[in-house]
Amino acid sequence: MELIKFDAKRCSLCGKCVEKCPFGALSFEDNGIVVGDTCRMCGMCVRQCPEKAISFEQKAGSFDKDKWKDFLIFVEQERGDIHPVAFELIGEARKMASKVNFKVKCVIAGGAGTIENAHKLLDYGVDQAFAYEDESLEGFRADCYTDVVAECIAAQKPSSVLIGATALGRSLAPRLATRFHTGLTADCTTLDIKSNTDMVQIRPAFGGNIMAQISITKSRPQFATVRYRVMDAAQKVESTKGEVIVCSVKEEMKQSPIEILKSEVIEKTKNIEDEDVLVVAGRGVRNEKDVKMCEELAKALGGQLAFTRPMIENGFGDVAHQVGLSGRTVRPKLIITCGVSGAIQFTSCMIGSECIVAINNDPEAQIFNVAHYCIVDDLYKVVPYLTELVKQQKGDE
Repeated sequence: MELIKFDAKRCSLCGKCVEKCPFGALSFEDNGIVVGDTCRMCGMCVRQCPEKAISFEQKAGSFDKDKWKDFLIFVEQERGDIHPVAFELIGEARKMASKVNFKVKCVIAGGAGTIENAHKLLDYGVDQAFAYEDESLEGFRADCYTDVVAECIAAQKPSSVLIGATALGRSLAPRLATRFHTGLTADCTTLDIKSNTDMVQIRPAFGGNIMAQISITKSRPQFATVRYRVMDAAQKVESTKGEVIVCSVKEEMKQSPIEILKSEVIEKTKNIEDEDVLVVAGRGVRNEKDVKMCEELAKALGGQLAFTRPMIENGFGDVAHQVGLSGRTVRPKLIITCGVSGAIQFTSCMIGSECIVAINNDPEAQIFNVAHYCIVDDLYKVVPYLTELVKQQKGDE
């Protein structure tokens, strides 16, 4: 897919673009200039051309939507396993694809075991999985991965590209969007699609105080990163009809100024998104001593302590333990809220929990609208009582 356009009437064949291209992608051929596969859309030729004869071909309103079809999901791997956010993206893509008769495709890149993981994706209703397996892709290097995924996008022309809003995904997605000169909506919490294939992307804005609805109407592909744990994971299908396509990793894709000298796995504490049990302290918890009281209940239940945004702003915890639009989205089996009022910025990011227990002395608190069990009482009586009860049940005096 050529996205660089030359104006033959303006071009004087001075060769400045060929000379200045940092990737050697331009060359003279048949009294003209040809763009090679190594082009990375950096725009150097556009800026250097003295005749203004070079431009990007894709402009607002200049594309044909019918040429851009299907969903393409970037499947991240973590320590050799498929990151679970990929299954959530597949599930959401399948829902949207059924509305516009699109296929669901995946691209997966990495070292040994990548092709094997690609075959696993077919069990979840994926139509095609493009696998790039090479030892040079063993560790994540943003430039190499961008080249690999960009090649797949250029060949497949997907209408939408979905990427998990992980640390890796947040590094990769903007590079791809820049490469294709199109829009990116980051940290989406809701996705939908119109009959004209414009994707509706909803994400928190202004610190979670509003929910922005965004559509990319004048360019393709549409890029979106999606938060982990906000969508239902795809379920396995009874019969698989998809196929795995093994793609070669070209030499130029392996080249990078980044060299991984050493890779070391650092064991970290369990993220609150992965916890089965959470106890959340809200503004009704007044001081550090009271926070310890809630933490003791969390430990007794074998879970973690989390916080609402006001508690984080008051220095009681770090953002990694914040539940809400400006923090994390959680779906534990059990969540107990202590002194949480229940603002929409908080409840929208924990509504998928299997069992919600709310403790608040205000019978009109909004949290009771989403809770399965409502305890209208003083949390300073209820929390110690629950902690002691749990310890007795476990035989831990």
